[in-house]
Amino acid sequence: MAKELLLTIDVECKPAYRVSGQIRDIVMIPFTGRASGEKFNGTIAEGGVDTQKMGKGEEAFLSARYLLRGKDCAGNDCQVFVENEGRFSEGFRPTIVTDTPVLADWETAVLSAEVKPIPGGVQVSIFR
Repeated sequence: MAKELLLTIDVECKPAYRVSGQIRDIVMIPFTGRASGEKFNGTIAEGGVDTQKMGKGEEAFLSARYLLRGKDCAGNDCQVFVENEGRFSEGFRPTIVTDTPVLADWETAVLSAEVKPIPGGVQVSIFR
């Protein structure tokens, strides 16, 4: 079965914060950006951050959390919370919570995400 593209999110990364610990390193990357799709269009609200945890010599585990504010395909103002977690080698699994009934099925759907670099940040594509 083919994957359905729900959202494309163009993320603009800001300067990162880093902590180098004894057994792991933490990188926190604040970001802004825009989301577009057939059923939702909007912007990333202030406060979006990708937290990357890396054991010494290990691949990073990424956890991005952010709020999108915009309009659903019916023209209603709405919000979409996204939590996207995973590793590049294993893939990413987003979770969505939204206040619009138009997108309510996104909350229970099995989702996946692809993350690829673009100038100044990354592009996140969320699929069902």
